[in-house]
Amino acid sequence: MSNTDIDGKAYNRTFMVALLLIGTFCTVLNQTILSTAFPTLMKEFDVSTSTIQWLTTGFMMVNGVMIPVSAWLINRFKSKWLYLSAMSTFLIGTIICFVADNFTIMLIGRLVQALGVGLSMPLLQTIMLSIFPAEKRGVAMGMAGLVIGLAPAIGPTLSGWVIDNLSWRDLFGMIIPIVSLVIIGAFFFMKNVLPTNKEKLDVMSFILSTIGFGALLYGFSTVGDKGWSSMQVLIPILVGLVLIVIFGYRQLKMDKPFLQLRVFTSREFTIAAALSSVTNMAMVGVEMILPMYLQIVKGLSAFHSGLALLGGAVMMGIMSPITGRAFDRFGVKRLAITGMTLLTVGTIPFIFLTKDSSTLYLTVLYAVRMFGISMVMMPVTTSGMNSLPNNLISHGTAVNNTTRQVFSSMGTAILISVLSNVTTNNMPAKHLLKELPLVYKNDAINATLTGYHAAFIVAILFCVIALGLTFTLKNKKVAKEAK
Repeated sequence: MSNTDIDGKAYNRTFMVALLLIGTFCTVLNQTILSTAFPTLMKEFDVSTSTIQWLTTGFMMVNGVMIPVSAWLINRFKSKWLYLSAMSTFLIGTIICFVADNFTIMLIGRLVQALGVGLSMPLLQTIMLSIFPAEKRGVAMGMAGLVIGLAPAIGPTLSGWVIDNLSWRDLFGMIIPIVSLVIIGAFFFMKNVLPTNKEKLDVMSFILSTIGFGALLYGFSTVGDKGWSSMQVLIPILVGLVLIVIFGYRQLKMDKPFLQLRVFTSREFTIAAALSSVTNMAMVGVEMILPMYLQIVKGLSAFHSGLALLGGAVMMGIMSPITGRAFDRFGVKRLAITGMTLLTVGTIPFIFLTKDSSTLYLTVLYAVRMFGISMVMMPVTTSGMNSLPNNLISHGTAVNNTTRQVFSSMGTAILISVLSNVTTNNMPAKHLLKELPLVYKNDAINATLTGYHAAFIVAILFCVIALGLTFTLKNKKVAKEAK
């Protein structure tokens, strides 16, 4: 495939890919960069735990509702100006956060950031799948996986170090010059590589998609605080599901749908979307509850709990390009089965955690899990995309990312609710606190550990479901003609 844009002009693919990867790394890093900064920000802005969570919850919701819109935007507008718009929007949001002097301004900055992230990530994947031939897409998506998997994984560790050594404003300040350079570089090296058409925006589909996915993600994100019986959880989930069903029905009836759901008629794409979504549930849920265990039960600082996860992040970063090459050479089935087996085996020891479990032991286990995930996530996604024609890649990317985002929220909600419910049900009677305080303390720690064990059992269940799905994949190499 020659490196020419849609106007037939030659371009430097290496420079363009480097810009895309650096820019998207900065945007995706922001998904988790505040996680260990919450206590500091709560003091700074004098807000509660549930309020400060909106800096992540709001970010993830806007990011989630932007992804379905991305398919229409990618098909409608030239890729150079779309990327510049996404990165400029993200830069504006980052500057707002950097100068924020109250919580409201900070939240507005986060939501503006999320608009840019919700477009930059699908745009990266769509461009990578379009500018590389099918037999090289494994390597291309391995590079994309390095960014999409590594950036959120190093967020908590980086955040912990910055909070301990610098100011919380530096979390945003360090990103501003890098993104500014990416925007300047994009003017010269970013090219229009994706074909466009003048499709009108179906406003009703846009409204149904935005409110439907927004309500669903909001419902799942509040389960941890409110519990499954709360109307604040059930009503948004119900409203979201109803609107998404109406949205889906509308798409199937339209000649030119807002989001092409007919990608699910490809068996390979459907299995790949389901597998990457369930794998993501297993990954994100454990990423959320393991630092809680390290801080609450083992008493580690936020920075050290983030550091314990860094080995896994580095493992994923190293392995993503390697598994991409392996996919191009061997196909997806053997990689996915091996990866899911590693993920399942690496999760089982977590159900036997005690308060004295070695942090190094947990770090190694977590790295094994991330090794397994690197063998599954991007190879499976690439396999699904290769089953689609080029004109459906942007829709396939949007559908896949949306499904993954919703399943991540579901997985986290399920694990957090299992953890809190089982812990609460096993807590010792309050009167023991006065009568036998040491017994109460010991029983309380055991109750908390029982909660973590139950949550990890559910995570293993996710892994086993995903492992079963890997056996339904077709064992074949990438066909060169599947462009």
